[in-house]
Amino acid sequence: MTIPPAPPRGFDTAEFARRIDRAQRLMRAHNFDGLVLTTPHNIRWATGFDSQFWESPTRPWFITLPADGAPIAVVPEIGAPQFTETWLDDIRTWPSPRPEDDGASLLADVLNTLPRSSGRIGFELGREMALRMPVTQFLDLRDRLPGVELADGAEVIWAIRMVKTEAEITHIRHICQIASAAYARVPDLVRPGMTEREAARALRIELAQQGADSTPFLPAISGPGGVPQIVCGPGDRVLRDGDVLFFDTGSTFDGYWCDFDRNYAVGALPDAARRTQDAMWRATDAGIAAARPGATAEDLFHAMAAIIQEVGPTDNNVGRLGHGLGMQLTEPPSHMFGDRTVIEEGMVLTIEPGVEYTPGKMIVHEENIVIRADGAELLTTRAPREMLIIQ
Repeated sequence: MTIPPAPPRGFDTAEFARRIDRAQRLMRAHNFDGLVLTTPHNIRWATGFDSQFWESPTRPWFITLPADGAPIAVVPEIGAPQFTETWLDDIRTWPSPRPEDDGASLLADVLNTLPRSSGRIGFELGREMALRMPVTQFLDLRDRLPGVELADGAEVIWAIRMVKTEAEITHIRHICQIASAAYARVPDLVRPGMTEREAARALRIELAQQGADSTPFLPAISGPGGVPQIVCGPGDRVLRDGDVLFFDTGSTFDGYWCDFDRNYAVGALPDAARRTQDAMWRATDAGIAAARPGATAEDLFHAMAAIIQEVGPTDNNVGRLGHGLGMQLTEPPSHMFGDRTVIEEGMVLTIEPGVEYTPGKMIVHEENIVIRADGAELLTTRAPREMLIIQ
């Protein structure tokens, strides 16, 4: 398949202005005077700053988003040259690492000068969040800000990030098309007798050649008629006739992820596996059809579960049937019983029905979609109804 030309890397100032405008409207609606971002994906979302230096946990980095006004960066001196290349004007630095303080006093000065309405500052404390600063430093910061509540900002941060801009959607579509093209090449790249590890290496090379920046996530798992699990691997198991080979990739382009799988039949597929494959393909269709503005994540779960029940229980060990997608491999919401998150136009989601149709044999399908006013738009190239064959 032919992949359309890559979109330009990075984003212009107008794009970031739109993001911050939405963030500030939501902050005010949730009664926050500001948000403090510390993690790589949130900082990159707000500023465009990216660095391989994130692999070092030594230095904390802080971006303050006030409810009104421009963002303020409080970052180690080592990052200042590149931060001046972003759209931010207010960049404050210190000579990190300084474990006894490491930017806390500088950040406290910034937060003490924010206009106060609610007296609440949001941090990455809650659902699917991680605070990328020492907890002792966070507690010290709280003591430096009398009269200010350092609250869980996860709800508003996810409300901001779950709905993507068109520029973000274009990036996700591109990496989805890259991975779709690589998956289509698997029958030419993989043969019976190869190990899972060899098969995964061949696909990883193909993803890079098609234009993926990185492939941090690539389980490759096989088993007779289905796979025993979908999170670990590859291993050194040899592919044999009658196996199902499962690939799942989280690959990236310019900071944005795809996340979808494909199943391949190694030689002849057992009848039970073929029936389950067809049911999961239809369950995927049901999930895509249900994905409309105004539905809930739980509605998507029920739509897929109704088909899955034809072949087995829906309470498999995956725990959900899809999730959000963007600058992280997985984001809220979760398509599961009890998640009442309302689906909105602009959300990017995975549709991921799966079932353990007999003990130790799972088949899982997955596609990536974006929600439009009239329903779901596929970002991936839809999997064929019957598994492609490796022979």
